[in-house]
Amino acid sequence: MLREHPTLAIFITLGIGYWLGALKFGHFSLGAVTGTLIAGVLIGQLDIAISSQVKSMFFTMFLFAVGYGVGPQFVRGIAKNGAPQAIFAVVISVLCFAVTYAGAKIAGYDVGLAAGLWAGAQTISASIGLATDAINSSGMSNAKTLLDQIPVAYAICYLFGTIGTGMILAYVGPTLIGANLEEACKDYEKEMSKGTPEEGISRVWHRSETRTYQLSDAVAGTTVAHFESQHHSERLFIEKIKRQGQILDVEPTMTLAAKDLVALTGHTDALVHAQQYLTEVADQDLDNIPLETVDLVVTNKQFANRTLVSLASEDYTRGVFLNKITRGAASQEVPMLAQTEIHRGDVLSITGTKLHTTRLEKEIGHVDRTTSQTDMVWVGLFIVIFGLIGALSVNVGGVPVTLSVSGGVLIGGLVLGWLRSIHPTFARLPEPTQWFMNSIGLNVFIAIVGISAGPGFVSGLKNVGPELFLIGAAATSIPMLLAPLIGKYVFKFHPAINLGICGGARTSTASVAMVGEKAKSNIPMLGYTVPYAVSNTLLTLMGMFMVLFY
Repeated sequence: MLREHPTLAIFITLGIGYWLGALKFGHFSLGAVTGTLIAGVLIGQLDIAISSQVKSMFFTMFLFAVGYGVGPQFVRGIAKNGAPQAIFAVVISVLCFAVTYAGAKIAGYDVGLAAGLWAGAQTISASIGLATDAINSSGMSNAKTLLDQIPVAYAICYLFGTIGTGMILAYVGPTLIGANLEEACKDYEKEMSKGTPEEGISRVWHRSETRTYQLSDAVAGTTVAHFESQHHSERLFIEKIKRQGQILDVEPTMTLAAKDLVALTGHTDALVHAQQYLTEVADQDLDNIPLETVDLVVTNKQFANRTLVSLASEDYTRGVFLNKITRGAASQEVPMLAQTEIHRGDVLSITGTKLHTTRLEKEIGHVDRTTSQTDMVWVGLFIVIFGLIGALSVNVGGVPVTLSVSGGVLIGGLVLGWLRSIHPTFARLPEPTQWFMNSIGLNVFIAIVGISAGPGFVSGLKNVGPELFLIGAAATSIPMLLAPLIGKYVFKFHPAINLGICGGARTSTASVAMVGEKAKSNIPMLGYTVPYAVSNTLLTLMGMFMVLFY
């Protein structure tokens, strides 16, 4: 039945694969990709044929989502402020490639095993697709055999690639850079907290408490702007005015009258202090000023790269509570410290009245309001245009060299994701859609790879298993042992973020989580996003380079 209806084989592979990937072994789990590959290999023993076009379509969808997600941080990574971390990511990517390439050559592996070794040892599953495209377009007579070797090598090397990277960075890394990670993070946090007001950085942003007061005769005749300027140090401002039973919208030039009821917003201490000259009252209309929580995407380059403490003093940040900052394709949460810089493309979760959230939106970016619709016009257009660009080939010494459709689509996603971050009025790709394109796109591809390679997987595993595991372990370990030293002595990274940068340069979220757990701090995550964006692109493309250079 599965041979006659291969679609069902794909879905049962996905179901089993996600279940296997979610199983916990202590703090470790296989992950959906490895689980799906194992399930695919097992089901592939039934010798099920699936069209390669299905695999290509889902992989194209996956690559575009990857590019779209990392676009803003990738562009920032090659700009001025992120340059050191971006260059470091390039250096580590090249080092990973050189070590893996050398290991494959020394062992005498064919290009299929080399490509699988690369994908597994460096845990960059996406490179399998580009390597597959490169082998298919190379005209090799034994292409099918080579393609079947890729998942064998990938499966053998991936496990240590994931665990080994985390273990090296979290447990060996601090010794390599000669640092007490916990103390280093405390020092870095102290350094980054310079300028923090006594009440704390989050308090500086919190202006969302509202109380209702009746104005006295002493205030009558002054304007809203004058009233607020008299209380600038206390950061009090008027949200609404109720006069003779009528709710009035507030304008700076509006004149206040005695007996007016006003909804004042400010710090609790300031509101309590206001009771010395204003009378607090209860009013059903003014006591229920609605607040909203929205995600604000930073697009204004004048706002970017400023610190939280400097922005807190701006008038347009009044009335806003900053809940959290997320950054990059993986939506990593960034610590909120006084000297934490806001980057273009960051997402700020803010709470306040619509008046204030709208004012902040006009200054710094665009509110990413919840919607389930994808702008398929732009998504489809960029996939086609950049796919066609990638399909172009140039003959070098009689050998056709091409970026491939997959490589072109990846770059198309980068470009559109970056454009969306600075002009967020078009090309929307909602987060649930990104997850589907990213996770399901990759795992359908992996499922078909596993099913197709299933019949020859066991014999391949027997032939090269133990030796390939050792080569893969070396390809994983050597770059990760050198990376912290390069970060310390060449790039002079602070020890608190050094290992986070290393994890980002290897696109290993799990390893940075382990480093953070070891450090008892999320400070290492500050170094993760820029290297991740750069390396995620380079390591993926290097799957193709492994074939071309081999």
